[in-house]
Amino acid sequence: MTAAAPSRQQKTSKVSAVLASFSAFLLVVFVITAAVIISAPTKGVRISDFDRYLNEVFTSSLVFVLFGFIVSVIVGLAFAVMVYRVWPDRRKRSDFIAGYLFLSPYLLITLVFTLGVLLFAIYISFTKYDIFTDPVFVGIDNYIKAFETKDFKQSLYNVFWYALIVTTVQTVLALLLAVFLNQKMRGKGLFRTVFYTPSVTSSVVISMIFWWLYLKTGWLNYSFASVWGLFGAEWQAIEWLNDPRGLIQLIAGVFGAEIPLSQWYLRGPSITWMAIMFQNIFTTIPTFMIMFLAALQDIPTSLYEAADIDGANGWRKLLHITVPMLRPIILLIVVLGTIGTLQIFDQVKILTSGSPLGTTLSPVFMVYSEALGTTGAIQMGYASSMAFILAVIIFIFAFVQRRYIERGTEQY
Repeated sequence: MTAAAPSRQQKTSKVSAVLASFSAFLLVVFVITAAVIISAPTKGVRISDFDRYLNEVFTSSLVFVLFGFIVSVIVGLAFAVMVYRVWPDRRKRSDFIAGYLFLSPYLLITLVFTLGVLLFAIYISFTKYDIFTDPVFVGIDNYIKAFETKDFKQSLYNVFWYALIVTTVQTVLALLLAVFLNQKMRGKGLFRTVFYTPSVTSSVVISMIFWWLYLKTGWLNYSFASVWGLFGAEWQAIEWLNDPRGLIQLIAGVFGAEIPLSQWYLRGPSITWMAIMFQNIFTTIPTFMIMFLAALQDIPTSLYEAADIDGANGWRKLLHITVPMLRPIILLIVVLGTIGTLQIFDQVKILTSGSPLGTTLSPVFMVYSEALGTTGAIQMGYASSMAFILAVIIFIFAFVQRRYIERGTEQY
């Protein structure tokens, strides 16, 4: 009797675990499949007309639904295995159920608005799709087209310069300002508040302010003309938002060389692009300065006291104590800055729309233009392929930066 009871109890527990894991599998498959169906590319049919919508999904996006179903089965099996392992233990089972109940709102939103949209974008990047007609599979043609298109290549060239200059300058200036404000002085609280204000202001508002400053008859040209006038010289007003001349082109012009327009990749960032760079640097330095200030509070003062005893000056203390101790936060700021610059969109859309001569085109602006058809026919598939190319580039940049900047930070 005593031996049979545990056996019967174990058998009941095992059956209960199997039923629970099977129910979990069905639930996950249902939820993910529903998210895929909601996210499926259709010809503008509203989901409120569910019967027609469902018919449209299985007519025009059957491959997408099948792919999503396979993903749901894989995830469902993994989840079922987890349920099966924890179910016999009452405590683990209670913690497991409670944890996923609390996570369920986030998971549902993520499935519908992140995973579903991501699967949608991956699928249509291999199709020709304009929202109003069925997606037509074209393989990797969209990716090939992106690398063959001058505008997209020029947009990558532009954001390379943008990321290189903006990330470097904003990181260095933010660090120097943080070190300066970390000293004992009067009024630094007021300065931090006033200086930080642009960072919490809408990028649209900031862009409109700079648009006014950059006008040919705006305050910037007026200020330069006033300063030049003090020395008896005349300032030639610059169209800051409509000047395609590149930095390298201007330097070459000093020595009598001329870089033709066809060789745009040798002209460097344009004056207009550098004007937008200045705006971005001005509005992002305060945020990174605050992050550096917070990190500076964690550096032991004993290190600086020891350096003073050894006779180190301020510059040596900055290079050999401050910067090494700040390497983890430097990595964070450089990665965030790089990702932000590679994804620049707001300023381009508001100030230039890619002009002049494509010198302010950015990949995200091109994705926006092609996806919504602002410059021609709607090309959702082509736009998605450009988005994934940019995502891979961002991943590579972040990986390389982490590999080389983070190295050795564990000792601090």
